Amino acid sequence: MAKVQADRGRWITVEGARTHNLRDISVRVPKHRLTVFTGVSGSGKSSLAFDTIAAEAERLVTGTYPAFVRNRLPQHPPADVDRIDGLVFTTIVDQRRFTGNARSTVGTASDIAPLLRLLFSRLGKPGAGFSPAYSFNDPAGMCPRCEGLGAVDDIDLDRLLDRSRSLRDGAVRFPTFAPGTYRWKRLVHSGLVDPDVPLGRLPAAKVETLLHAEALPLDDPGSEYPKHGLFDGIVPRLRDSYLRKTPSRLTAEEQEGLAGVVTRGVCPECSGTRLSEAARGSLIDGRSIADWSAMPVGELRDVVAAVRDPSVAPLSQAIRERLDALDSVGLGYLSLSRESRTLSGGEAQRVKIVRHLGSALSDVCYVFDEPSTGLHPHDVHRLLELLARLRDAHNTILVVEHHPAVIAAADHVIDLGPAGGDGGGRIQFEGGPGELVTAGTETGRILGVPLRFRERTRVARGAVTISGARSHNLRDVTVDVPLGVLTVVSGVAGSGKSTLITGELPRRHPDFVVVEQAPLRGGIRSTPATVLGIAEPIRETFGKATGKHPSWFSANGRGACPVCKGKGVIITDLAFLDDVQTACDACGGTRFNPDALAARLHGQTIAEVLAMNPADVAALFGERSPIGQRSRWLDRVGLGYLTIGQSLDTLSGGERQRLLLARHLADAGPAHELRLVLDEPTAGLHGSDVDRLLALFDELVDGGATLVLIEHDQRVIAHADHVIDIGPGAGAEGGTVVFEGTPSALAEDSASITGRHLRTRSRRRTAPGTPTRPGTVPGRAR
Repeated sequence: MAKVQADRGRWITVEGARTHNLRDISVRVPKHRLTVFTGVSGSGKSSLAFDTIAAEAERLVTGTYPAFVRNRLPQHPPADVDRIDGLVFTTIVDQRRFTGNARSTVGTASDIAPLLRLLFSRLGKPGAGFSPAYSFNDPAGMCPRCEGLGAVDDIDLDRLLDRSRSLRDGAVRFPTFAPGTYRWKRLVHSGLVDPDVPLGRLPAAKVETLLHAEALPLDDPGSEYPKHGLFDGIVPRLRDSYLRKTPSRLTAEEQEGLAGVVTRGVCPECSGTRLSEAARGSLIDGRSIADWSAMPVGELRDVVAAVRDPSVAPLSQAIRERLDALDSVGLGYLSLSRESRTLSGGEAQRVKIVRHLGSALSDVCYVFDEPSTGLHPHDVHRLLELLARLRDAHNTILVVEHHPAVIAAADHVIDLGPAGGDGGGRIQFEGGPGELVTAGTETGRILGVPLRFRERTRVARGAVTISGARSHNLRDVTVDVPLGVLTVVSGVAGSGKSTLITGELPRRHPDFVVVEQAPLRGGIRSTPATVLGIAEPIRETFGKATGKHPSWFSANGRGACPVCKGKGVIITDLAFLDDVQTACDACGGTRFNPDALAARLHGQTIAEVLAMNPADVAALFGERSPIGQRSRWLDRVGLGYLTIGQSLDTLSGGERQRLLLARHLADAGPAHELRLVLDEPTAGLHGSDVDRLLALFDELVDGGATLVLIEHDQRVIAHADHVIDIGPGAGAEGGTVVFEGTPSALAEDSASITGRHLRTRSRRRTAPGTPTRPGTVPGRAR
């Protein structure tokens, strides 16, 4: 018994884990240490760290609450494991984007905004009131015009009206006012104007009434007008129906119509600050809370440090610590007023890290999903300092990662593999990072290979020019982007790379297609099959083979499970919390009803086909068939471990981007016509998967394509033909071209932060920062 208790205090023990592709594995994870889970994409890292350890811990903690509370928390089935022991309270810090609405900002998400409000309520002159008076989310502090949103929607009358037409001929360009509709009849029969006279020839006063009247009694309406005789103008109708509230359902015509006539602009009363006049007029050293919130975090630190009033010393110290933490994870270029929903997955994760740093809790297990995503090598060491601070507060840190520096900083490494999907799910190595380099695993091999520059760079076939770019922090940038080669655009986070390449380049040269990591449309109902365009051909093939209509093989059609409506899960909307999802018991998560599942193609049901990986799909339908050829592109972009029916909601930002790349390549014409911009295409990829993607890029460029990549991965930078380095810093300290040329020349450029890290990495022969002994972190005494 004493030994069991001692083990519980030292280890999280997992025996016989079979979650997803895990192959009955057993492992011990040390507590109060930083453990990194490594392995190729799809090897089972997340299945072990998130879906087994973290999910089981959450399930057990949820079980301690009353039934009323449990029903309003995420539900997890018991982990598919023989035994799991030593679990503690667990918090998942993943890369899901913030789901907050327009009222959620970096300030509110990081819990810095409440501290600022309290500070201004103490020191602001003239005082606006208690801290709610400085909040745009409280009636006491919000701008009354925009209600704290900072923007107002309005109807563009020039777009809405065709003044050359009469009401009867459809002068109002909106689907619900089209000829023959209910609202069209109200206008025509209102008796306010002659419905057969073009609007441009009607008296201005009459048109004004037609547009803006509210609850107006009508003197002589037509016989088809409602008996109450009250008239609401066109603009109030649209505002009440579409702007003041969001309809639960909009038709495609309504969506298109709104996009055509509704404009969103900065609130004229508060100038976008969201705050009341009193809050905007309350100042500390000549600046309002709106001024503070609009500053980059890096600048705001100095402003807060200048506040010397001893009565708020603890408060200003707490604010500075939070701002320092944001800056230390490479987010110093953000402002607290930025909407949180505009952050990338990596940025959102780092904001969550900062929020946890101030916690007084200890003996917590924090599980991180690739926290280095989106970070320049210059910022990774600062991330590691934050993880070390969490660990040193007597917590257990579990990190799923590929970055060499993060692996090197670990106290313990668990490497899974050897491949992805069905070829993975086994423990390949357990121990210190120094031992991993010589362990013979794929991860160890990649870590042990020094960085090598491309020996012969390709010659460009010309160039396109971006001249005088001044968007955001760009400082009158002029740069040539070569054609017919592989170009990498590098620089620290926030330096202006994306502004220049995903913003200015395609705007000025529309033949460039941008493939970003933005969320794909369709949500839980969309899958790789639908994105690739093979879902409909698969349904048609099933239909021909079984004699059933193709809609029987659609989870959005006749084949849908009647209980979950084809979603595979039951979703409970908790409004103020994340939605709760539970697997549908009726269909077992397959999404389909019994009639659909009874039909088979080559012995497989539609659910079984959608559960296949791309290689199996190609084998089933034929390698040369359109379905087989298109599905194979998933393999080629490194997503061969996915199933074609997997919900897009389960994919990371990097996986979504590579899925879009696969679709674009499947649709594309000859390679020499391709001009692609890819935003961090290696995000979430193991080093061996990066090599595979680079081989695909080489094939495309050798065929005549032009590829421009925004990247931090030093392996990708070293592989480029041409590098454009933006910087030197982030935010106001960036926005200039620091370097243009070959990767090897960049490594010798002392003015470039990217170049310095590239030079250091290329001279290493083993994993960077390899600890001197297992279980230690370089520079940290145990």
